[in-house]
Amino acid sequence: MKPTDLIRLVALAAIWGGSFLFVRMLAPQVGTLPTAFGRVALAGLGLLAVILLMRVEWDFRGKLGKSLLLGVISAGIPFAMYAVAAQHLPAGYLAIFNATVPLMGVAIGAAFFGEPLTVNKSAGVLIGLAGVALLTRTGPVAFGQELLLGAGACLVATTCYGLASFLTRRWITEQGGMDNRLLAFTSQLGASLSLLPLFLWSLPQQDLGHWQEPRLWLALAGLGLICTAYAFILYFRLIADIGPIKSMSVTFLIPPFGVFWGVLLLGEPLSWAYLQGGVLIGLALWLVLRPSRAKESREPC
Repeated sequence: MKPTDLIRLVALAAIWGGSFLFVRMLAPQVGTLPTAFGRVALAGLGLLAVILLMRVEWDFRGKLGKSLLLGVISAGIPFAMYAVAAQHLPAGYLAIFNATVPLMGVAIGAAFFGEPLTVNKSAGVLIGLAGVALLTRTGPVAFGQELLLGAGACLVATTCYGLASFLTRRWITEQGGMDNRLLAFTSQLGASLSLLPLFLWSLPQQDLGHWQEPRLWLALAGLGLICTAYAFILYFRLIADIGPIKSMSVTFLIPPFGVFWGVLLLGEPLSWAYLQGGVLIGLALWLVLRPSRAKESREPC
């Protein structure tokens, strides 16, 4: 991996780690649905501007419907679930739970997509679940109904991410593919369309006075434009340059940044449980993402 690729990988982890900070700032103030809808709507507008500026050809290759539905699964539901979790959990918790995405992918792949369940992958899933259990039982948030609700919402989100990776391969990649910028845009469009009715339904119940605070608008802009739209473009570029296996290693780097941003900017407490649970989940990810020798030889350097 070239130094420039490593810098982009770390930058992506810092950006995605910051997304949990912004969600944590927004959701308790403006609510779940405004946070989730505002994120995907701004991301969609940002990606649309990129497509227009770069004059990308509007060729969906017959996959528009599938890419819209993919957006519901990969963005609409997960972003709403993280906004639910942010009502109860610190940003560090959200970032560490997010690291279970590959573990959920292993379970879903074995159950529904005929993926082989190796000894390493099985051990990784079990160790990852132990890390989640350790975090929820010994972390700085008191164990109770709110913690379980937040943890459950995070796991629903990561399950959706794991499912989306397989559906993307089956619906998009294996059927000739489409421009990644178009795929990113249509996914945010699909998520926006799915959340719009719920967002409109929730408006009469919202305290609109919070939106007079400039910091919330800045947080929403950072969440939608930087942590979602720009991050998608950066991630797809990394996949093209260094391959999918090495790109997925960003998952290891997100939790430290999520914890760091929460402590630095929100004054969230540190806990040894972050380290203990994070180490277990990190070990689980290493077992799950560790490529075989044959795959390693095919990965670009």
